[in-house]
Amino acid sequence: MKNLLSAAAGLFLWVTVGAQNFSVTTNVLDYVDFGTMNIEASCGIARQWTLLAGVKYNPFYWNKGGNEMADRQRSVEAGARFWPWHIFSGWWLTGKLKWQEYNQGGIVSPLASEGDRYGGGLSAGYTFMLNTHLNLDIGLGLWGGYDVYTAYECLHCGKIKGQGEKLFILPNDILLTISYIF
Repeated sequence: MKNLLSAAAGLFLWVTVGAQNFSVTTNVLDYVDFGTMNIEASCGIARQWTLLAGVKYNPFYWNKGGNEMADRQRSVEAGARFWPWHIFSGWWLTGKLKWQEYNQGGIVSPLASEGDRYGGGLSAGYTFMLNTHLNLDIGLGLWGGYDVYTAYECLHCGKIKGQGEKLFILPNDILLTISYIF
């Protein structure tokens, strides 16, 4: 019984001290981007620093009346966020490393491309504390790096228009996120 009480007290102390150190987040605006599913987890490591890791996935391909569109992607990112005041509240600045595999085309023109992108990004924003466990984040960011791609004349024809490697800068984060804080 003594061991059980000691374990319960230790668990209570660990949960109390560790409270507000973890979060799970999803970006609502990514779902508007052709249904891109996403999740990010953060862990507080100091009063002003969190580490984060996230994934995005979009397997969808549309073919309506002969009009094909694809905005497929899967990506993995990891980084750190600096909070000038305190973690999970107020202004923040994030640096990330990211890998993305993509297949897109048919949205603006019949041209399509696929490839892998590797790079890093910076974003900034503000977190509104809605209640003890729920936050709303807004923010913007860019990422850049190296793109290894193949361009096609259309999504299904397989006629290669070009291929190569190039540097890129793209919007990374247009954020309107909901976070649950543990």
